[in-house]
Amino acid sequence: MVDWSLAASTGALLVRGGPVVDREEADEAVAELRDLTIEAEGHVRELTGLGFDLPLLPAEVVDRPGWVRSAASGLDALTGRALPEAQGGPLAPVLAGGAGVQTGLVLAFLASRVLGQYDPFGGPERQGQLVLVAPNVVAAQRAMDVPGHDFRLWVCLHECTHRLQFTAVTWLRDYFADEVERLIGGLAGRDADGLSDLVGRLPDTIKQIGKGKTGGAGLAELLQSPSERAVFDRLLALSTLLEGHADFVMDAVGPRVVPSVELIRSRFTARRKGGGLIDRVLRSLLGVDAKMRQYEQGAKFTKHVVEAVGMDGFNAVWTSPNTLPTRAEITDPAAWVRRLHG
Repeated sequence: MVDWSLAASTGALLVRGGPVVDREEADEAVAELRDLTIEAEGHVRELTGLGFDLPLLPAEVVDRPGWVRSAASGLDALTGRALPEAQGGPLAPVLAGGAGVQTGLVLAFLASRVLGQYDPFGGPERQGQLVLVAPNVVAAQRAMDVPGHDFRLWVCLHECTHRLQFTAVTWLRDYFADEVERLIGGLAGRDADGLSDLVGRLPDTIKQIGKGKTGGAGLAELLQSPSERAVFDRLLALSTLLEGHADFVMDAVGPRVVPSVELIRSRFTARRKGGGLIDRVLRSLLGVDAKMRQYEQGAKFTKHVVEAVGMDGFNAVWTSPNTLPTRAEITDPAAWVRRLHG
């Protein structure tokens, strides 16, 4: 079990401060981000043909501690039903607290990097919430020296695509939650022998990471047992599709509404690959580098399919879980086209 309240407070306490911004500039950035989410989603709907009957809503704009608290709440909602009920005994609070502190450390690391996210389990009623992290958007725009308005709209295009994926495709939220429940339930249900095997494989796993042989999914994948791999593969394929689709959309919409999109894309891609040694090691262990590769693979899949069968043909992907691409099809989009369109 994880003490999510402690995770939130730990992460919020340890997260690094954001860039120095005067009050007027900060208020302007927050207001513009909130307004741009409405504009951006309109553009995304026009391009994708999804969600025209849904209300256009602004995002929740937060600082870094606010993102930590939001992320902890969403993770609590997502993982809660998959984890076993807390066992009694004097050590239960200690174990939950230890897990909470460790999770808080991870959230603190990520909180200075995340520009925004759509959490399908976030918000006051846990029905979904789009969150943008204003100091990170400002810091990234300054570091890349790109036009502020263009960059903010570009970020909103990506995150609004994620929101539309979950709100326009009504079965996706529950499907994702069910798959996560299966994966976490399997990990949490390991018996003593299973846990011993997991620990025994850890040294070899770390060696493989050191040799660059993680296969693109970071530490998590190498720790999967054979029985868990099928679920993991489905989740990885889905995540790659969602991230790549959002990256494709933000660039496809971009030239019409973001004049500097080519400059932003080139500098943003270079920034994704940067960082010092310690930062790169942490990103590998946490799977952040694997996520970066997902953007590229998923965008290539989306681009190939749209060019082959058009956006309406691509949208067949949202019909049901059976029409989602497999992990193999992500890197062979022609196979998905043949399976769905003959």
